[in-house]
Amino acid sequence: MRPRRAAPSRATSILGGAAALLATGLGLLVLAALLTARPGDPDLYPARGADGAAVALVSHGWHSGLVLSRADLTGAGSGPALAAIATRFRAYPEIEFGWGEARFYRATPTLAQFDAGLALAALFTPGGRDGVVQVVGLERPARDSFPHSGIVAARVSPAGLARLLARLEASFRLVDGQPVAGGPGLYGPSLFYEGEGRFSYANVCNHWAARLLGAAGLPITPVLDTHPAGLLLDLRWRAGLTPLPPAGANLSKP
Repeated sequence: MRPRRAAPSRATSILGGAAALLATGLGLLVLAALLTARPGDPDLYPARGADGAAVALVSHGWHSGLVLSRADLTGAGSGPALAAIATRFRAYPEIEFGWGEARFYRATPTLAQFDAGLALAALFTPGGRDGVVQVVGLERPARDSFPHSGIVAARVSPAGLARLLARLEASFRLVDGQPVAGGPGLYGPSLFYEGEGRFSYANVCNHWAARLLGAAGLPITPVLDTHPAGLLLDLRWRAGLTPLPPAGANLSKP
């Protein structure tokens, strides 16, 4: 007489179902990444010759920012907002820009101050929420200013820089032709400015940074770029960027 096969346990069935759901979710994520990937523009990036401009992307764990030379802010593509910022931050050779939801960004300098209620409201309010731009003056290069952050640097062409600056300029709300400052930023010599654009789960700070780099000709993948870790991976994978090596242990964040 053939022995009866033991029925799978409830726990085994649940684990099998969870694994199938996980595999399906990962497959859909990969498919979405492939379908939304945007190619780079070889006429803009990478820069050829000595005329390129340096742009650094800095990951702060939950948020990312872009660092540009202050001297580059008044070139082609800039406007009254960037001209005013270049003047106001004239004592600093490099400037970091970050965009985010007004309330959550101001209230979350680090993950230790994370507020789930503010985060959910920022992500899922119908129609999105108002954005702000943080501008930070840096006395030292990005790697020295943020020694513990993940950073990649790219050299973009003059035409790519002009397109990046035009998109950055459009991130600021203007009143009477000038950007509107809205109080001190989160660290160092910094200010918040009223921003344009609506923040939501489909348009987070890292998407904003990725779109600026995309305007400069770099390939981007919006699905991956939702989180700074994915954005860094995307830039390493598709744009060929190499992370900057760690700074000396004696350097501190501004």
